[in-house]
Amino acid sequence: MTSTAPWSTRKPTALLVLADGTVIEGQGIGATGKVQAEVCFNTALTGYEEILTDPSYLGQIVTFTFPHIGNVGTNEEDIEDLTPAARRGAVGVIFKADITDPSNYRAAKHLDAWLKARGIIGLSGIDTRALTAWIREHGAPNAVIAHDPNGVFDVDALKAEAKAWSGLVGLDLAIEATSGQSSEWKEKPWVWNEGYSELAAGDVKYHVVCLDYGVKRNILRLFTGLNCRVTVVPAKTSAEDILALNPDGIFLSNGPGDPAATGEYAVPVIRKLVESGLPVFGICLGHQMLALALGGTTVKMHQGHHGANHPVKDYTTNKVEIVSMNHGFAVDKNSLPEGVEETHVSLFDGSNCGLRLAGKPVFSVQHHPEASPGPQDSHYLFRRFINMVREKKGEPALAER
Repeated sequence: MTSTAPWSTRKPTALLVLADGTVIEGQGIGATGKVQAEVCFNTALTGYEEILTDPSYLGQIVTFTFPHIGNVGTNEEDIEDLTPAARRGAVGVIFKADITDPSNYRAAKHLDAWLKARGIIGLSGIDTRALTAWIREHGAPNAVIAHDPNGVFDVDALKAEAKAWSGLVGLDLAIEATSGQSSEWKEKPWVWNEGYSELAAGDVKYHVVCLDYGVKRNILRLFTGLNCRVTVVPAKTSAEDILALNPDGIFLSNGPGDPAATGEYAVPVIRKLVESGLPVFGICLGHQMLALALGGTTVKMHQGHHGANHPVKDYTTNKVEIVSMNHGFAVDKNSLPEGVEETHVSLFDGSNCGLRLAGKPVFSVQHHPEASPGPQDSHYLFRRFINMVREKKGEPALAER
């Protein structure tokens, strides 16, 4: 892998230093400073703002394989983290080309200014294909990304920091991504030319409690779009406090970090919620921790899945859908005990992408059915969950598709 783009004659103002000592030079963008993180790549062609504000990316530097980023600018509508002031999302970003000037009617701010405001350190002007190929071969590396407008770096110190960082294994990042207090979510899905609206009190039919490990806004919107009042609670909320809210169903959200680490306090709570008999639905980290609660195990992946073009088969329908993915850990399908059924599988590598508990209204998926960005093939899963709620209430099922 070349250390700098062959066409570049500009003085480097940013470095990516990998744990093996590799130094990649580029041009700094976004915030200045340095940060330790894991480097991954994302293959989505659109939705960079949603990607960078997805709390599941906390502790990671995102390399975009699409070369031209920035042409739609940024706005307040496409942010996915629940509390933007806390800046929970990717800590670093890597582009091939310089940031494109915005050319979109929804643009409110240039991407570079937005990165600065969010505290995201960036680097551009490198061969992202070569970096992506390196990650595919060697796995997602620990690294330090540094940006100094004057181009002054202590390279030896950066190498030492990259090598010394322990990485994501054993790291509970959900505690950083979660909400500080309980809140009610009312915003409904975005409608073309109208924007967002709020769920009216008279339209509420069901009450869902969301355990927030780093939840995305569009997940909550899809619940309100199905007439659900959503109460979002912090990651360490007890099962007793959750059940006291008298929910019709429980949602276990996505989030960053090692599920085994977060599971030390989350798994006992999830077990009690499953035992309550209420419908339970998990996504991403929520899926992984549900698997742990049911007796399975999780593993760190070689490079992870990050993109909006992943084929997944739903065994319950025998249909294949294209989905959004964002995870560096996975459920070991061979660890699932009797009574826990695999429902979805990745057609890229055969890894587990879903499970359900036989005889109970409990299921989860590894991928992101809410998209943002990505295809909407998996939106039916939210209706599947609501149908479990409706069944407990003696109501007829909705059509999933």
